[in-house]
Amino acid sequence: MEKRFLTPGETVQAIVDNARRLSTQSLSRTVVLSLLAGFYIGFGAQLATVVTQDTAPIVGVGISRLLGGSVFSIGLMLVVVCGAELFTGNSLLAKAALHGQISWWQLSANWAVVILGNLAGSLFFAWLMFRSNLWQSGHLADHAIAIARDKTTLPFDVALVRGILCNWLVCLAVFMATAARDISGKVLACYIPIMTFVASGFEHSVANMYFIPTGLLLAKRLGISDPGLTWRSFFIDNLLPVTLGNILGGVVFVSFAYWYIHLRGQRPAAA
Repeated sequence: MEKRFLTPGETVQAIVDNARRLSTQSLSRTVVLSLLAGFYIGFGAQLATVVTQDTAPIVGVGISRLLGGSVFSIGLMLVVVCGAELFTGNSLLAKAALHGQISWWQLSANWAVVILGNLAGSLFFAWLMFRSNLWQSGHLADHAIAIARDKTTLPFDVALVRGILCNWLVCLAVFMATAARDISGKVLACYIPIMTFVASGFEHSVANMYFIPTGLLLAKRLGISDPGLTWRSFFIDNLLPVTLGNILGGVVFVSFAYWYIHLRGQRPAAA
């Protein structure tokens, strides 16, 4: 009978083996998979915006965040089950670099391609949602703009710490989804940590590649001028510290921690 899940040690090895495969795949494949991840996270982000636009006055802020996090998790479910390259999840590739299975240059090259692909996919998805005119219903436009403004006005250190906490959970979600051997297990593994980070208010770089451009597009259409909500504030005030925090959270607290526990001192397997 096939095991229903992998042990932590087996999961670490599975991630390392997967990283070795990813390091040799074609550039075009990596680009397409990273574009798909941008779309998939966008689906979750837009659904969270729709669900939370008017729930807080009715059920309270906490339950509203819980609902938003619950539906946002569809993004990582699509990434994991359907297959895509997500920058934040690829922080786990650092395990393979630490273990000598791929070079740090290969890791950096993968991250660079994937984050640019995620950005392109997220921007295109934000444009599609903008062109759909669905934002004209209810309080959706105002809510989307408020989400974007709240993110671009965070102090650098706050955005950094929220990024660390976010990707700690995202990488644990990917870790658990790798351990699961069936679809239901993978879905549950994605749901709990992702719901937790969204409900807690942590910051995810790829999600923000949808949230903030959407707010910028809507603010321009509605003639709203806000010095705290600009393309510069998107890239410099939010995306930069959040991305750095995501890297630290995923690499230090998940990749390094579990490499240290399960692989340190072992000889790398032959490629």
